[in-house]
Amino acid sequence: MKLIASVFHLDRKAVQALKINDAYGLHKAVYSLFPDIRSAEEKQDNTPSGFLYADQGGDYKSHKILLLSNRQPMAQIEGQYGEVQSKPISADFLQHGIYRFKVVVNPTRRDNASRKLIPVKGREAIAQWFIERAQQSWGFKVMPSQLQVDRIDVLQFKDKAQRSITLAQAQVQGVLQVDDHQQFIQSFSQGIGRGRAFGCGLLQIVPVVENPFA
Repeated sequence: MKLIASVFHLDRKAVQALKINDAYGLHKAVYSLFPDIRSAEEKQDNTPSGFLYADQGGDYKSHKILLLSNRQPMAQIEGQYGEVQSKPISADFLQHGIYRFKVVVNPTRRDNASRKLIPVKGREAIAQWFIERAQQSWGFKVMPSQLQVDRIDVLQFKDKAQRSITLAQAQVQGVLQVDDHQQFIQSFSQGIGRGRAFGCGLLQIVPVVENPFA
């Protein structure tokens, strides 16, 4: 599986020209870097887009977004806005056993009675939700003593059809240990949880190399 890591830099001029003033504006900018190769049926079936992103923020001068994709993004939007720097991810990068990680997630549970998605609220509840989902669905377990829920946000914006969207986000970081490598690789390459179209789910990982002298 070919994976490409990229950093998308936007200066103030590009942010203004592309009208990036909310989560949907950023979504549009990122999606314009990748021609959509999915059919209408695949979109309807929620087939993954083949790329993920994580907003790293910035100041009034610039903005930085991390990208992970299964194909090369364009170098700029419309040949003039932003700058993308890319490099392939080596095959052995995902073969380690322990990683430090950071990720923005959309913590939700489905209500058994109404079948509606309900946001998980509070740092302790979000941490417990993450621990459970990691072992059940994502191919790794986390060390509770080192798990941090750093930031909790609620984003509100309108989508392409002008429908109001409310998206709960939490930034989680800590140390993970891989239980199922195949599942873990899928989690890394396709993202974890919901809200991936709006910047959630990209696992930012750094291998923890064992110290033989420890």
